Amino acid sequence: MLYRTLKRMIERGQTAGMAEKLDIFFAADKISEAEYTELTGMMVQEVNHNA
Repeated sequence: MLYRTLKRMIERGQTAGMAEKLDIFFAADKISEAEYTELTGMMVQEVNHNA
């Protein structure tokens, strides 16, 4: 559920502070390594897309 919410936020461009949130959720074991990798990859794509 958390993963889907984070993914939807990134897709909508709501990325302010998202990198820190992803780090915290990953460290707290709230999202898996695979989910963390995918979401951080999406963040990079959003930054490149909006540049």
